[in-house]
Amino acid sequence: MSQMTARRRVHRVNAGGMTGRADDLVVEAPLELHLGDTTLAVLMRTPGHDTELAAGWLLVESGVEAPADVTQLRGCWKNDVDVIEIALAPHTTPPRPRSFVTGAACGVCSADQLTLGAVGPRSAQVLDVDVARDLPDTLREQQRAFERTGGLHAAGLATYDGRIDVVREDVGRHNAVDKVLGRALMDGLLPARDRLLVVSGRVSFEIVQKAVAAGVSGIVAVSAPSSMAVDLCEEYGLVLVGMMRRDHFNVYAGAERVRA
Repeated sequence: MSQMTARRRVHRVNAGGMTGRADDLVVEAPLELHLGDTTLAVLMRTPGHDTELAAGWLLVESGVEAPADVTQLRGCWKNDVDVIEIALAPHTTPPRPRSFVTGAACGVCSADQLTLGAVGPRSAQVLDVDVARDLPDTLREQQRAFERTGGLHAAGLATYDGRIDVVREDVGRHNAVDKVLGRALMDGLLPARDRLLVVSGRVSFEIVQKAVAAGVSGIVAVSAPSSMAVDLCEEYGLVLVGMMRRDHFNVYAGAERVRA
């Protein structure tokens, strides 16, 4: 199986000139998702926690809601490519195959249909601004591969008192989210109505879509959201805060549930 990082020779330029050295780079490699004899998708991702990535991908693509909906997630190596072999319970709608390789920057490219499953009521818990302010730093402290490469996004599920139990990294923002939510799905923790999704980058519509499908009640982001992301958070009642800095941040949706 592939590794998360790889060593490459680079040339560093500074005031003293240019010198050669070895450096760690984040790996980007394909992962094929198979359902029987059908290839559902080829995802470009950072290797690691691949079964969680597949479970999180299924959360939106086929509307799975519980561990029993997925009867198999088995990793293997076929034709020099990492593969996850998937089997779904009979009552679960299989996802439509994607027609081309999904890049690390694409969350919903080529998807013919998407589902949010059964979206129930969310937590009425209030997010304290001091907790929100600390969450990006708490996430960063658990980004092991980022410390070596500087080239990875991260996502985590946090409690309203600021604890982050699971952090996952990937070259793709949406892949990191899928890995975290896939872990929660496999552990039977969804819908995660008492949890916040914390992300290291910007928030686009597909990130909110995944959060809605998982039932989380808020998103805390280091960067800014898109207009569609804000609209979707307002539609489904999620708190959305972003542009996190130590001395200020923005509340884009759900201000009535943020305590200053």
